Amino acid sequence: MRMAGIAVADREQVITLRERGQWSIVWRRFRKHKLALIGSFILLFLAGMAFTADWWTPYDPIQAALAADVLKNAPPGYTNPHNGDFYILGTDFIGRDVLSRLAYGGQISLSVGFICTIMVTLIGMIIGSIAGFFGGFIDTVLMRLVDLVLSLPFLPTLIAVSIALNVSMPTVPSYWKIVVIITILGWGGSARLVRAAILSLRNLDFVEATRALGAGNFRIIARHLLPNALAPLIVETTLNFGAFIVAESSVSFLGFGINKPVSSWGNILTDPTFELLVRDSPLQLLWPNALIFLAVLSINFIGDALRDALDPRLKM
Repeated sequence: MRMAGIAVADREQVITLRERGQWSIVWRRFRKHKLALIGSFILLFLAGMAFTADWWTPYDPIQAALAADVLKNAPPGYTNPHNGDFYILGTDFIGRDVLSRLAYGGQISLSVGFICTIMVTLIGMIIGSIAGFFGGFIDTVLMRLVDLVLSLPFLPTLIAVSIALNVSMPTVPSYWKIVVIITILGWGGSARLVRAAILSLRNLDFVEATRALGAGNFRIIARHLLPNALAPLIVETTLNFGAFIVAESSVSFLGFGINKPVSSWGNILTDPTFELLVRDSPLQLLWPNALIFLAVLSINFIGDALRDALDPRLKM
């Protein structure tokens, strides 16, 4: 018995070392993608700027300036002659600091994208692994549910459900409404991806050997199947992150997402009228669009690099 225990321990240690070796190969491949490294730096910078805004932003992102007539639509680099306040990116149409609003807006947009991505990935893993492993009637029911979710037009459904929830549940913060709606509408692709991976693995010899050793179904799924399905899921997760940031920004821009005065990158675009933008401060349209563009582009660079790094057929 002691020798058997030592053998099992040695085998698990070998497996652990092998897994570490595989992830070191993935990291080495990832580092060769210069655009992915640049994207990682940009994304970390944007996240750091947003989630440390309480520490470094000098102005309230919601409270309008007292000298609104003086500060309204001020250009970048404006200094208030009355009190010496300096505005790096200028002010908006009621005198609020644009940089502070962008920083706090990043908290909303990035956190919505991140939370929705985590929730969608977890739901997709659970539904997809159960459907792929058990098959039969369970698979049929769950996949028809996935088909139903994927058949819904994403943005129109997001807007319609958001309007309905704003009317029926006005006291619930708009932030959590958007998170819930995007999560409900977005998990279908991840579930289908995980199901396909589980279907390709469930009848292999190592699964039968694990079952013969007494492992239960859910242990087989969690310990042996899901880790082998992570590669495509990680890529899907990164792409979902960018897509959900765009979704929140789009619905907030249309006026059905994050409610003012709370700022997000999407609803900052709706602050001034078109006439004010063209006449007084066209750069106010540039800043939030640039941040959305940089965040999503960085995430896509990371996703492309992960796809290549996790591909066992690719030699780098």
